[in-house]
Amino acid sequence: MTLVFLLSYLLGSIPFGLLVTRVAGLGDIRAIGSGNIGATNVLRTGNKKLAALTLLLDAAKGAVAVLLAAHFAAGTETLAALGALLGHMFPVWLKFKGGKGVATGIGVLTALSWPTGLAMMLIWLATAKCFRISSLAALVAVGSMPVEVMIFGRADLFPLSLLIAALIFFKHRENIRRLINHSEPKIGISSVKTTRKK
Repeated sequence: MTLVFLLSYLLGSIPFGLLVTRVAGLGDIRAIGSGNIGATNVLRTGNKKLAALTLLLDAAKGAVAVLLAAHFAAGTETLAALGALLGHMFPVWLKFKGGKGVATGIGVLTALSWPTGLAMMLIWLATAKCFRISSLAALVAVGSMPVEVMIFGRADLFPLSLLIAALIFFKHRENIRRLINHSEPKIGISSVKTTRKK
């Protein structure tokens, strides 16, 4: 079980946002916009394709960790999910300063319960379309997760869903403050400033 967690952590810790922007010649994504390595900050470079690629890769690494655990060590899927998420949020390679976990969280939940993952994606899209604020869409989608696992008959995932939601809300604490203050930027705002907002 420890091996499953460690391997999942390592898989989750791959900083795709940092890697794809460097390969594309955009420099260090941590010096742009919020300083975060996730897809929303990649979008602030103005490159929608790289942002979409980052989103897909961050979700995929979470899903792959769970699917590999299901295939090679059945019964350890939730441990793999947690390992991948923590790897993304606190990667050892980046001094434990990683992403906020939304895409990876959706990825692991999709692998564990695809209706839940699909519902989260639809809620994220609907909220983002209405309010144009990525963090708000993420918080609404993640906040709905514990309810969705119950609706879709996966009560066994309820404790994990609460833990994932708590971790993601913790990583979004600065965004929550800005949402309360009505100062949270909207989706698609490009920035090359080293503002370092979390």
